[in-house]
Amino acid sequence: MRRAQAGLTLIEVMIASAVMVIMMSLAWRTISNTSDTRRTFGKYQERNHELRMALGRMTADFEAAYLSRNEDMTASHPRTLMVGKQGTRVPDITFSTLGHRVLWADANESEQTVIRYLAYNSRENPGQVDLLRAERRRPSNLPPEEEPAEYDVLVRNIEKLEIEYWNWKNLEWQDTWDTTQSDGQKAMLPSRVRITITVKNAEGRDVKQSTQARILMQEPLLANP
Repeated sequence: MRRAQAGLTLIEVMIASAVMVIMMSLAWRTISNTSDTRRTFGKYQERNHELRMALGRMTADFEAAYLSRNEDMTASHPRTLMVGKQGTRVPDITFSTLGHRVLWADANESEQTVIRYLAYNSRENPGQVDLLRAERRRPSNLPPEEEPAEYDVLVRNIEKLEIEYWNWKNLEWQDTWDTTQSDGQKAMLPSRVRITITVKNAEGRDVKQSTQARILMQEPLLANP
């Protein structure tokens, strides 16, 4: 009598190997998809956090905006102002605020500062536009380009920034504001500012986040009698 065959045939080995390859491919695809989803979600969280921080910073700046008559009102470059001009993607906005944080007790500075939001063409990534925040700690009557400032990137690769000002006299939203011109909003601040930021998410779709800031000091500060 013939002895019973031991081990596997070549066909059985090939079938087992094929099943193992298929299972490994499925497992690798699952792990890869999970990793991609985690990276996409991480980028989404990072982008969302960046937008929330930027909107919070801008809201705090606008809420502490102010004007003052305790200066030379005939100066070509007033110390306190709010000038908002339209832009292609990012409007150019300059305004005085009491939102500066003094970190040192003997620092030669106060809460008064001048903030400017502007577009910056990234050198590291050609074609990318960033939203910059420039702060001049000591308001003066010098031209803005002659004043030193600290620059911070609020939003990287921004698609669009919309700033609207609520005119409480005619009850309308405006996309420009100018307290330095007699035919503008001389010695007048908007009661509210609406901020809308548009960026691309990790999937390349437009994402908008919006908020409003209520300016607390409506009337200009007057000189002491």
